[in-house]
Amino acid sequence: MRKKVLKFGGSSVANASQLAKLKNIVMADPGNRYVVVSAPGKRFSSDSKVTDLLYLCKSQIDNNIPYEELFRMICSRYEDSVQALELDIDMTPYYEEIAAVLAAGSKAAAEGGADAANRVGCTADYVASRGEYLSAILTAAYLGYDFVDTAGLVLFDAKGRLLTEETYAALAGELARHEKAVIPGFYGTIQGTDRIKVFSRGGSDVTGSVVARAINADIYENWTDVSGMLMADPRIVPNPKPIDRISYLELRELSYMGATVLHEDAVFPAREADIPINIRNTNVPADPGTVIDNNYNGEDGKVISGIAGSRDFTVIAVHKNMMNKELGFVRKALQILEDYEVNFDHIPTGIDTLSVVIETKEIEGKLDDIVWEFRKQLKADEIKVIMNISLIAVVGKGMSGRIGTSARILTALAKAGINVRMINQGSSEINVIIAVETPDFENAVRVIYNEFA
Repeated sequence: MRKKVLKFGGSSVANASQLAKLKNIVMADPGNRYVVVSAPGKRFSSDSKVTDLLYLCKSQIDNNIPYEELFRMICSRYEDSVQALELDIDMTPYYEEIAAVLAAGSKAAAEGGADAANRVGCTADYVASRGEYLSAILTAAYLGYDFVDTAGLVLFDAKGRLLTEETYAALAGELARHEKAVIPGFYGTIQGTDRIKVFSRGGSDVTGSVVARAINADIYENWTDVSGMLMADPRIVPNPKPIDRISYLELRELSYMGATVLHEDAVFPAREADIPINIRNTNVPADPGTVIDNNYNGEDGKVISGIAGSRDFTVIAVHKNMMNKELGFVRKALQILEDYEVNFDHIPTGIDTLSVVIETKEIEGKLDDIVWEFRKQLKADEIKVIMNISLIAVVGKGMSGRIGTSARILTALAKAGINVRMINQGSSEINVIIAVETPDFENAVRVIYNEFA
């Protein structure tokens, strides 16, 4: 019997009907031993996520605005599910436990501001984490599973960095005492303290992956409201084909360019333990979804696995005669970016040229100063700034060693009248990055998709 960890996102625990679907999925396989849950998400398009309401609650406390009615509304979200599912659980003590911290924070904030509220434990991390906390308690009661809190098990250092080995050991030790358990996602504690620390938004995916790694699961199933990954953005390409299998390396490349189905940090714990991740749809559980697997090498014959892209990049193009003979030229350019705390995305080079591709938002208010430093320190013959550039990543294990893939991409774009400003291919041969002018972006994605789909 396979040992599985299942993580359910906010849409999967949004209300009683979604929780009923969750239960059917969990009970269908005795190997479904550990369940990680998010806070309830939106029930309908104009609804609010519980986490957003909790952050708003904290903001009202910090600004001396009455918050009690908002907190009662949050509690009612859980009570609606308790009553609809006819659960034999009294959630009142848990609401009162949280309400006491909020009241202490409100009193402290009135006397000394937000910092005073934080000092009595009413921090933004604590307040936001209570969505998952209550969700896990309710779900555990519904499934008849144990509730295992991640406080004291998912551990962070004083700077908020996850302590992976300590976390794996703590989770493995505690979960060994529970045959089946529901675990809240999104949060843990600072090691050696009872101070709550949350991951970035979407961090329940990370919790699920960490739990899977800790118990050495056979598979980690991530249940959400989409049937896995698609080959392209459906807002650009009508009805793109689903991705059945993909490697961790391919996923990393697509995620970097904006294909976000999983929280980026959720990949690494499972990957290092060679645990496949299966992205599934709670609303259509019969769909197989997408399997992310270390061992996938493009055996299905597909040339590409997917296409992803991002808009709003700026290129700083530097030309200097005999640049290739000048020691440290690239280092100097990157040092200037580091001095201005600017990350770069790509650095295509030629014999006498260097182009630095940067997200436009990274250099807002800094561009003129950076160009000035480039002129001064690099003594360039010419510097051009090219705005309004978009990048497209074409990713696939099937491209490796296959002759003519880049030619197919460029030919298809040329036939469509789309000018390629830059092209860059990684040494692994699983990705090709194309730069086009932003007005051509969506058409370029469609052209490439149609060439390979």
